[in-house]
Order: sequence, then C-alpha cells, then structure tokens
Amino acid sequence: MDAILQVENLTKQYAGFMLDHVSFSVPKGTIMGLIGENGAGKSTTINAILDLIHKDDGTVTFWGQELSSSSQLKEDIGVVFDGINFYDTLTPAKVGKISSAAYKQWDEYLYQDFLNRFQLPSDKEIKTLSKGMKMKLCIAVALSHKPKLLILDEATSGLDPVMRDDILDIFLDFVQDENHSILMSSHITTDLEKVADYITFIHQGKVLFCKTKDELRYHYGIIRCGAAMFDQLDKDEILAYRKDDYQWNVLVADKGKARRKYKNAVVDDATIDDILLLYVKGEQAR
Repeated sequence: MDAILQVENLTKQYAGFMLDHVSFSVPKGTIMGLIGENGAGKSTTINAILDLIHKDDGTVTFWGQELSSSSQLKEDIGVVFDGINFYDTLTPAKVGKISSAAYKQWDEYLYQDFLNRFQLPSDKEIKTLSKGMKMKLCIAVALSHKPKLLILDEATSGLDPVMRDDILDIFLDFVQDENHSILMSSHITTDLEKVADYITFIHQGKVLFCKTKDELRYHYGIIRCGAAMFDQLDKDEILAYRKDDYQWNVLVADKGKARRKYKNAVVDDATIDDILLLYVKGEQAR
C-alpha cells in the first residue's frame, strides 16, 4: 500500500528524554492511532513530523517529499492540536477570512457548513467559547482547506461523548475515498477502537509495536490466573504481565492458542486500554 506519511528512525534528544529511532508509516485511506502514556513521546513525534522542532536524526516524507520541499504540502496537510492556535479575540468569522488568505484551497462554503453543523456562533470571540467549541473550530478550519492528510493531537479530548461520536464519523467519511489518511494521537482509546485501522504504541520514546487494530482486538488476550498457573505459562508467549492482589494478568498475542493450551485459566479479550496499561504498569517479558 502507498504511504502518505513515512517516518523513519525519527530521533530527538532532550535532557532526561529521548525519542528513539521512531519508525512507522500511514498508508493511503487509513487512520493510524498513536497511543502511549503521558510523556511517552506522542506530541514530540508529531511536532518533529511537522518540523515544529528540530529532529536530531531520521527522515519524514509526505507522498515521498520532505515538508520543506513543497509549498503545496501546507495545503494538503490539516493539523489540529490539543489547544486553540488562534488569538482569543478573533471570532470564527474572522478566522475564516484569515484562513481564506492563507490557503489557496480554502472552501468558505464548506467552512460555513461546519460552523452550522458544529453549532459554532460566527460572531463570538474565541475566548468566550468552551474548550469543546474551540476544538470543533480547529477541526472545521483543518477540514475546510481540503487536506489529504489530517494530523490530530488529542483533537477529541475536549468534546462530550455525543459530539466525539459525530466527529469520529466525519473522520471516517474523510478517509472513505482511500486517498485521504489520518494520523491521530489520542488517550481516548475507545475512539481509536471505533475508527483506527492501525495502532502505533510509543512507550518511553520507543515504538513498542505498530499493528492493525484488528490484530490487537481479535488476537491479543489476557490470561487471568493464580501463582501456580502463572509458573506453568510458557514465558516465550508472554508479552507483559502484572500481579494484582489475588491474580496475575498476563498479556499474550494469541488468545485462541492460550485458551486451548491453558484450559483451567480464564483468557479474556484485551481492549487497547488493557494492552496499554499492561505494557506501561506491568513487566515486559521480552
């Protein structure tokens, strides 16, 4: 599959933290979910991808080009951060005028349609809007210059569940033509379970895995067992494990095999949240 975004060996060193040779790609027509605990390196990765911070090593290409090589890439990439990027004395109407001057592909009709759909007042100053309304405004702006790639850093974090669901449907519609893609960092893993095709998990600055969501949902599982059963488990099959008060919780990549092999153990399905928590708070076997 053709990659819209290709990240190879992306490295950034800070005092006390290192983004360590991060690599992944976002194929055409897909949504890539970027997960990890706070401080894992998700925002650093996105900032480095967008050339907002200097990278120490590695390459980032969009449609095979570096960001600095083409002014058209600014048009083709829509960005939403976890926070408003406009002066808070502006109104949505004024933001539209500024954006129409900034983007050749700006579609004022589409922008007004989003303002109406999101119930955003065009004449109220941004500082009077709620966090959720500010986030909806940023999403409206990002979509209205008709990008081919959306890069979203916690873009649904300030929205109520109903509006989040509506926005996720818009994201799904966005990638339906298979020429558009989304890179979506989120700590709301249920959002990613609904819309993501792939999941890249960053932990302590390193990519632990990049897998299809379906592989995680349909194959990964958690063995719940006591100490005696835990000692009998094949340690080569354990990805991560953690002891609660009365049982061991053990993450495995093949729950079907585990159910056949350990008939006396409970083997549950694993959510993305479960997988993240066991990797972050548990011990990694390998």
